[in-house]
Amino acid sequence: MVWPRVDGMRSLELGTPGEMRAWLNGLVVSGVKTATTGLLAEYAAETEGLEYPGERLAVLDDDGAPVATVEITAVEVKPFIEVTWEHAAAEGEGDASLDDWRAGHRRYWSRAGTPVQDDTPVVCLSFRLTGSVSGGK
Repeated sequence: MVWPRVDGMRSLELGTPGEMRAWLNGLVVSGVKTATTGLLAEYAAETEGLEYPGERLAVLDDDGAPVATVEITAVEVKPFIEVTWEHAAAEGEGDASLDDWRAGHRRYWSRAGTPVQDDTPVVCLSFRLTGSVSGGK
């Protein structure tokens, strides 16, 4: 299985469908969210290669419709415990500290059935907004 493609671009589906995805997509479209973190194991499970600097991704809503296009500016694979405050703050989700960011991400991934440990490999993506789609949710 591979991630959906839109206009030849790989896609980025943030968070879980519903309220969370709408909120995260809004942060991307407003330019507040310029980073995200995923589990390296998900790439293997989906047989996807890592994103690369310069790659453009279609940010999708719950219906698979594009709401924005982002360009990857940096990709780092590191243990969960080594994610920096700079990266966590760039996620734009309002965390007050790195400890808050870690706790929130641990809860999210635990609810999703993939609890993380300090040494769990994660993929830290940084990006810039290159366009938004009018009428996107």
